[in-house]
Amino acid sequence: MSALGDPGMKKDGLRVAFEGWNFCNEVGQEAPGMGSPRAADCFDLSSSSLKHKVSEADNKLGVGKPFPGLSPKALNNIDLYAVEKELYLGSLCEMQDDTPNPWQYWMVMLKNGNFDTKSGLCPNNGKKVGPFAGNFPCFGPGCMNQPFLYHQRTNFSDVDDTLRGGFSGTYDLGSDGNVGNGNSYFEVVWEKKIGVGSWVFNHKLMTSKKYPWLMLYLRADASKGFSGGYHYDTRGMMKMLPESPNFKVRLTLDIKKGGGPKSQFYLIDIGSCWKNNGSPCDGDVLTDVTRYSEMIINPATQAWCSPTSLKSCPPFHITPDNVKIYRNDTANFPYGAYHYYCAPGNAKHLENPVDTCDPYSNPQAQEIVQLLPHPIWAEYGYPTKQGDGWEGDVRTWELDVGGLSSRLYFYQDPGTRPARRIWSSLDVGTEIFVSDQEEMAEWSLSDFDVLLTSPGP
Repeated sequence: MSALGDPGMKKDGLRVAFEGWNFCNEVGQEAPGMGSPRAADCFDLSSSSLKHKVSEADNKLGVGKPFPGLSPKALNNIDLYAVEKELYLGSLCEMQDDTPNPWQYWMVMLKNGNFDTKSGLCPNNGKKVGPFAGNFPCFGPGCMNQPFLYHQRTNFSDVDDTLRGGFSGTYDLGSDGNVGNGNSYFEVVWEKKIGVGSWVFNHKLMTSKKYPWLMLYLRADASKGFSGGYHYDTRGMMKMLPESPNFKVRLTLDIKKGGGPKSQFYLIDIGSCWKNNGSPCDGDVLTDVTRYSEMIINPATQAWCSPTSLKSCPPFHITPDNVKIYRNDTANFPYGAYHYYCAPGNAKHLENPVDTCDPYSNPQAQEIVQLLPHPIWAEYGYPTKQGDGWEGDVRTWELDVGGLSSRLYFYQDPGTRPARRIWSSLDVGTEIFVSDQEEMAEWSLSDFDVLLTSPGP
């Protein structure tokens, strides 16, 4: 059974949205003339005629402009306005008659990794902090801006019998938006022949000198509640939430350009939220913890986890037959299977040595388990060697994400009941992580599905 409203991306009537995040997953400031960085392209199809659900006026709504359902507290609050605009766009796109729950859209998520530490915009593990001196990319005031966003509304071309639309833009607000010329650039173009196969989402992401750390993902998020890294009510494609160990993910990925040595390309990135005592998150950013696990398939990404850097490894690894191997067992621990592990900054009983995760890039504390291709993952259908699925190696993957994620280490306070690992976001894409030169990544994603192998929650 599929957890998605559009299993395998096969419905001709598409539902897709866009969200722009600053370094700590908020908005901070709107780009001039762009409105709030939330947009959607949703339509029903009758023969070859498209009935659009979202107007361009809806997509251009910005802070101070009312819309149905907008609360007074959000009207002039840039961050809260974007949250409620996402809910409003979701209401226009929603497929209400699906079972067991309604759903809204795929989500194109774009994030700017610049952080102006003098801005006071980002909390430290959920705690509000003032300006400080820090070592993050930022060219000066305004570096945390949202992008210019251009929308090519989906239409039907009878020349090639194809539906096609897209979002594109740049963070370089002084530019003309052209590709190249030293400007950052992003583009997602979706296309499909009517009645045939899957939508194909074609992505491009280019960093620039001013914007060296950019992220672009296509996400299947929860259709209500929190999603990965987002501490507000969300909208998305998942009408049921997958729970470890009982789900698989199927997708076809064609990486044309990987994005250079700093491109942490995620074959699959899963996100959720639970407290250190195992309880579900409730919106308290001081005690909620975002949990991520990511499989990085760029062969240039090396394992930071090693016998001489145990702090970059999780405390233990669990094999498919449930044998626990501790990280100081140098004969047996699979160091090469882990790029990096970092623990939540608000955890009270950490096992040394330990690295805690960056406290600023999420609205609350976070824990990250980053994996690399390795033979130890073979049983789950994951890549087993460097280069699997990389440039020119187009593959359709069936990943036992539920099985693997049920055996990953995630921190919990001693003596507490294990958290239910219910995942509210699954996504594919890349994080070009502070490149020292302009880099371009280009890839296509299709056939994406989340398959429940026994009833979900």
